[in-house]
Amino acid sequence: MSRTYLKKAPRTSMTDAGDVRDTVQGILDDIEARGDAGALEYAAKFDKYDGNIKLTAAEIEAASALVPEKLKQDIQFAHDNVKRFAQAQKATCADIEYEVVPGLIAGQKFIPCQTAGCYIPGGRYSHIASAIMTVTTAKVAGCKNIVACSPPRPGVGIAPAIIYAAHVCGADTILALGGVQGVAAMAFGLFDLPKADILVGPGNQFVAEAKRILFGRVGIDMFAGPTDSLILADNTADPEIVAADLVGQAEHGYNSPVWLVTDDKALAEKVMELVPPLIADLPELNGKNAEAAWRDYAEVILCDNREEMAACSDEYAPEHLTVQAQDLDWWLERLQCYGSLFLGEETTVAFGDKASGTNHVLPTSGAAKYTGGLSVHKYMKIVTWQRATREGSKDVAVATARISRLEGMEGHARTADVRLAKYFPGENFDLSAAED
Repeated sequence: MSRTYLKKAPRTSMTDAGDVRDTVQGILDDIEARGDAGALEYAAKFDKYDGNIKLTAAEIEAASALVPEKLKQDIQFAHDNVKRFAQAQKATCADIEYEVVPGLIAGQKFIPCQTAGCYIPGGRYSHIASAIMTVTTAKVAGCKNIVACSPPRPGVGIAPAIIYAAHVCGADTILALGGVQGVAAMAFGLFDLPKADILVGPGNQFVAEAKRILFGRVGIDMFAGPTDSLILADNTADPEIVAADLVGQAEHGYNSPVWLVTDDKALAEKVMELVPPLIADLPELNGKNAEAAWRDYAEVILCDNREEMAACSDEYAPEHLTVQAQDLDWWLERLQCYGSLFLGEETTVAFGDKASGTNHVLPTSGAAKYTGGLSVHKYMKIVTWQRATREGSKDVAVATARISRLEGMEGHARTADVRLAKYFPGENFDLSAAED
């Protein structure tokens, strides 16, 4: 495969990952041992917050009153889109039953988790959309208890728009807690809450590590790293739009990779020319993030043809994948590894991030090779069941006895033997282990 790097990243998203595990483990252990008091102490230490942790109905109402009407309408619009798409996804979750052999019926059921813990970032930015994405899908899935947790600001509390969004989307409880202490409160069932069955939502490296450590005791949506985006573009792409989309994703953070893969050198060079002034025109903090991400983590890759472009994209397995090229149906059929796909210049990652309906909690750092993003399915367990007539169990019992004895599991074999003896007295069965 021919691949030329017109810009090669000197760093990767994992270069500065650091080892935060010991710190996070220590905080989790301390909070689990001391309960509410421990969480409150860390809230005061890290969030610089000593206000009410478990928001009251009056506090939610007061915060909602501070949200401008136009923003409320935008939040409602985004919520409605995410809800409709989530409902369409849930419609694909079908309970079934099937007669495997005559007299033996097996089935599957979709059962939602009882309690979902939704973490909503609120540090550098107020992640209103994360409240919409996590809480709405949990509600549509059928979770009976939904806890939303977001870091408060010193002396202020949670951003009113986050409170409003979480409330409108169906959160039963809203906690003013950030970081590891917020995750711990949901996982351990602090402040008189039920313990979370699943933890979802984006967060910084400490939040991600807390979820990683707790995985197994609770479910999680996925292991998360810095957000990343890749654009596939051919000679029909508009370089100004491509450049704007790259910069828009680079502003997430200093270590958020963005990649351009193209088979047109002129397009690549024009995009590389346009990106720096677009970054310079951003607000200061956004610009610093985008400048560092472009300098240290961005790549521009030139391929010979679209098949090589697609293969390159699948290798990177980006969280967000945009196609600005001819024959969109070909790309939709060919591409295999991505968190969410944006086909054509008429849509963009920011649409999916905020309001178009698909979820923005997506696999990062190549995880799209083996998993998809957050959806109603993440909150639901697929369980199986079976029942049988006595005649329907006969052949299964014989096969089970033989296989079990071949494996050396005599106790298993005898659970089949005893049923055969009861249901079919007088019949002779060869129940010895199969031999070569």
